Amino acid sequence: MPTVSTKHSRWTLFGISSFLIAITWAVFGQTFGHQFINYDDPLYVLDNAHVRAGLTWRGILWAFTHVHSQNWHPLTTISHMLDCQLFGVNPGAHHLMNVFFHSIAAVLLFILLAQITDGPSSPRDESVRLADRTGGIWMSGFVAAVFAIHPLRVESVAWIAERKDALSGTFFMLTLIAYAAYTRKESLGRYVTMSILFACGLMSKPMLITTPVILLLLDYWPFNRFTKSTASKLVIEKIPLFALSVGSCVATLWAQNFALGSTQFLPLQWRITNALFSYFEYVRQVFWPVDLIPFYVHPENRLELWRLLVAAVVLIVLTAIAFIRRRKNPYLIVGWLWYLVMLIPVIGIVQVGLQGHADRYTYLPQVGLDIALVWLIWDLTKSWRQQKIVLSGAGAFVVGALSILSWKQTTHWRDTETLWRHTLAVTPDSDVAHAGLGGILFVRGQIDESIDHYESALRLRDGNVAAHFGLGRALAAKQKIDPAIFHFQKALSIQPDYIAASNDLGVLFARKGEIKKAIAAWQQSLSFDPENADAATNIAWVRATAADPDLRDGREALELAQRALRGGGENAVVLRTLAAAQAENGQFAKAIATCQRGEQLAQKNGDRAMIESLRDCIESFRRGEGLRGTQVSH
Repeated sequence: MPTVSTKHSRWTLFGISSFLIAITWAVFGQTFGHQFINYDDPLYVLDNAHVRAGLTWRGILWAFTHVHSQNWHPLTTISHMLDCQLFGVNPGAHHLMNVFFHSIAAVLLFILLAQITDGPSSPRDESVRLADRTGGIWMSGFVAAVFAIHPLRVESVAWIAERKDALSGTFFMLTLIAYAAYTRKESLGRYVTMSILFACGLMSKPMLITTPVILLLLDYWPFNRFTKSTASKLVIEKIPLFALSVGSCVATLWAQNFALGSTQFLPLQWRITNALFSYFEYVRQVFWPVDLIPFYVHPENRLELWRLLVAAVVLIVLTAIAFIRRRKNPYLIVGWLWYLVMLIPVIGIVQVGLQGHADRYTYLPQVGLDIALVWLIWDLTKSWRQQKIVLSGAGAFVVGALSILSWKQTTHWRDTETLWRHTLAVTPDSDVAHAGLGGILFVRGQIDESIDHYESALRLRDGNVAAHFGLGRALAAKQKIDPAIFHFQKALSIQPDYIAASNDLGVLFARKGEIKKAIAAWQQSLSFDPENADAATNIAWVRATAADPDLRDGREALELAQRALRGGGENAVVLRTLAAAQAENGQFAKAIATCQRGEQLAQKNGDRAMIESLRDCIESFRRGEGLRGTQVSH
């Protein structure tokens, strides 16, 4: 039968867990009214036909066998598919799923810490453990609360494309909880369970590759398993987990091949100095989380010497303190190394992308800093007579202040224009912000204003792929075809797998009558995404309707039209293309039936122009005639 203290602990656990959920939703619940933004959200959801199609067996297979947004994270992709299955492309619901996973991760972190750290040093003496039990629970709750609502979490939670942070964080916490269970009673079943959860985390975000090292740190404290005689056994015990990490590394480097190539020109010295400064900067942001933005420009060689010296001195001093106090205060070395090690994959030595650092990268590493700091403060104040009263008041103030800052920071992610105007207010020289703002202005039809921002972005950095692509679209809208082609080609020279650019480039070549060049551009799209519906549709249309008989190929047209139908689903444009291909193959009855299906869809969407086009096609097919010389219009 449970004791009074056990009952008390259970109610305390339930109360703190409820509080964590409440403050998380109080801060981030506002995202239900937020929109998609034009920074990666289209790649992850809006422009991805496989994701928009919802949860299907075909989509699940695609998630495991294809690169998605230059990453291989199939579980993250599947979670977005599930959102589309349940909610369509309603941005509010997608946002709330991020909040849901983040709140679960926060509660799991609390449960983990409450289980494994009964007190500041997790002593084995049962009498000391009982005395420190309540303190350990409240320290665990405070660490979880800071994790839940720190302003550095906003990017990971309020940005739909960063679902991978919250999802991988949930699996990371589950992995650690499963490992704690394994250390209490070693068994094959518990080890396999822990390994499966770790694999799921890697398939959500490969940043978790350092998890085996974190488990070794936990072996040192609080599990007290790490001794000279057991060290080799503990390392060998992690070999299967290290193997999973290596596999994830290989998959990630393969998937990010083009992202790596876009920044390989950064000299190693620049990358090392930026990594050093970033380690310091993340610590600063933990204590002073203001002026947070989605993209920090890489400093390249512009870091002042005094900044590097300050960063180096602070890091060396903190490392020395943690090492010297490793026996008396083992949580210091564990927390500090947790922070340093978990940041290694994203610290920039192997540079992916052009950012100097990113708020989202602190999602799990910051937990180590929080543990070290909170447990140290508890130890330093344990002689105070009013320790719990003072720390409770200070803790409440910190949580309240962080909640207010996070609420305010979350408002900046309300929509695309709000986000990029905030970014430009903080850093006017952000080429990424200018390109992002140009994108939303283009969508609104403010073409001249969008061109101004795209050109500003390119003046700041000519290698901005999104700016070249956006400027190409804006110039095409003003019928400046040749300059638009130049910028599409420039974008593709930097990022060859930019499918939207190669698709639009093909359309512009087709407008100029350079059909062979158009086909080559669309084939480039298919070389990276064989199921791309737009490219397949465009080539199929040309192969079915070209006036030049040398360009027509009925068999290829039919195969590509059917592929487009599989990849993009039924819509009037694809059905019209399929009908043209069927007619080119002499299948006029099928072509008429296909057009009629397309007409029904066009009627549902109120697309009068498409209805008329399909009716004209039906008349041609009834006369036994295929379509000839029709312009590419999709």
